[in-house]
Amino acid sequence: MPEPSVPLLRLSKITKRFGAIRAVWNVDLEVSPGDSLAIFGPNGAGKTTLLRVIASLTQPTSGEIEFAFKGDNQSRNRVGYVSHLSLLYNELTGFENLLFYARLYGIKEAHDRADEMLAKMGLEEARNQRTGEYSRGMKQRLTLARALLHEPQLLLLDEPYTGLDQHGSRLFTEVLRVLKQEGRTILLVTHNLSEGLELCDRVMIQNRGELVFQG
Repeated sequence: MPEPSVPLLRLSKITKRFGAIRAVWNVDLEVSPGDSLAIFGPNGAGKTTLLRVIASLTQPTSGEIEFAFKGDNQSRNRVGYVSHLSLLYNELTGFENLLFYARLYGIKEAHDRADEMLAKMGLEEARNQRTGEYSRGMKQRLTLARALLHEPQLLLLDEPYTGLDQHGSRLFTEVLRVLKQEGRTILLVTHNLSEGLELCDRVMIQNRGELVFQG
């Protein structure tokens, strides 16, 4: 990991426009190794767009992004991204989904890594069950397992509690708590103030593209 004084992620004046629409506006942000940060805001505030910019899934209109990852500066290899959409293959089993993505990442001993992540997420018994038969909570845990396959240094979570019932939310929070204890750097965005707050060291509010509060 980088030295604690060196931010793992630094955004400088990040702006993202879609034509006349200003989705993200002039955002400055620093995230240190091991941070747990929540960004709250109403739907349409630009949270998902900001996360996609950080994940290199879309390019900012202006501004700079800097990473301080160990080993190299290939952001897509060092970032795990969990969308509010599972993007899983429903016709494949849980194990087959993870095995497929492990091979895409070029992970050695992909079978062992897939089994390891299923166990970590409490999905061993559903290993050979088609993902289309999973509950929403099980799918979300499998999606998180997929995002962690390649041992990312930064984990980005986009509305991860969407569609989860109370039991599923508790299970997901406990998984995130373990990841925090492991020293993972977590950036979570949500529109619900009751989701994930207990896990976070810092809270920010985004509205109309801008970060309007930090605390």
